[in-house]
Amino acid sequence: MSDAAVSAGTLAAQLIVLAKAPVPGRVKTRLTPPFTPQEAAMLAEAALADTLEAGAGASFARHTLTLDDQRAAPGTLRAELPPRFEVSPQRGQGLDERIAAAFDDAYAQLALPVVLIGMDTPQVTPGLLETVAQPLAAGDADAVFGPAEDGGFWLLGLRRPDPGLILGVPMSEDHTGRVQLDRLRDAGLRVRQVPELLDVDTAADAERVARQAPGSRFAATLATLLRGDLAQPALTGRHHQARTAPPPSLRVTTTG
Repeated sequence: MSDAAVSAGTLAAQLIVLAKAPVPGRVKTRLTPPFTPQEAAMLAEAALADTLEAGAGASFARHTLTLDDQRAAPGTLRAELPPRFEVSPQRGQGLDERIAAAFDDAYAQLALPVVLIGMDTPQVTPGLLETVAQPLAAGDADAVFGPAEDGGFWLLGLRRPDPGLILGVPMSEDHTGRVQLDRLRDAGLRVRQVPELLDVDTAADAERVARQAPGSRFAATLATLLRGDLAQPALTGRHHQARTAPPPSLRVTTTG
């Protein structure tokens, strides 16, 4: 499908959420301790649900959840999956290979710019996702890059995906973001940098993110766990409480 085939009011770009199935002992291991593996998985699932809801609220032409293991995903995940999302498996070994493959697969299905995020930023909003994707959709940028506080990145968008822009970038390091950004610039791409966000890696991160998104499933789940009440609250959506934290103000710069 080309830009011309995108319906009115739809952003000429697609969104990928790259995620791990929220299985105890396999996700958010840095939250253990103080949380148990089961509790860490509960927080991971809440973060993923918030991320998917934010993504579904953004007017992308295509929405994809790319899971590391679809068979391991709990039934509640599929039940709560927003209707706009389709699910696909991850391909590759290292994280760089899986990110590159996700971009390739998406672009092969729909020849439109691709924006990829993870499941570690449940504070993200539909408006923020649309705003950072707009330069790609409009052809005003070749790449968008969202740095994370830990030195990685929370968002990467490419107008024309190329595995060479990603493969070999050392992942999960404190210099991952710098290396990835340099890779984009060295390729001569027009790069837009977007707001820095905090990934949920540690318990301290979790508390900070919950304060940034007080009406989220993630915040409610964290509050439940901190109270020691393992009976999950009845959550009907991201905005079951009034959301008081505004999205980060955009600081968009152009390089390259």
